Amino acid sequence: MARGKSGRVVLEIDPELKCKLYHALESKQQTMKDWFVGEAEALIDNHKHPSLFDVQDKLE
Repeated sequence: MARGKSGRVVLEIDPELKCKLYHALESKQQTMKDWFVGEAEALIDNHKHPSLFDVQDKLE
């Protein structure tokens, strides 16, 4: 996967999924960028500080 140094993220996804995603985001009055940044920050934070619940789920 190519990784450039710009701040851009480019994904190719199914057009139907893209339409559904934009519809869901529109209903929450959220932009794709805001959603992506929020999800990315949460993923990074969870990676740095795993939840006790995640550990519990892995033990089962």
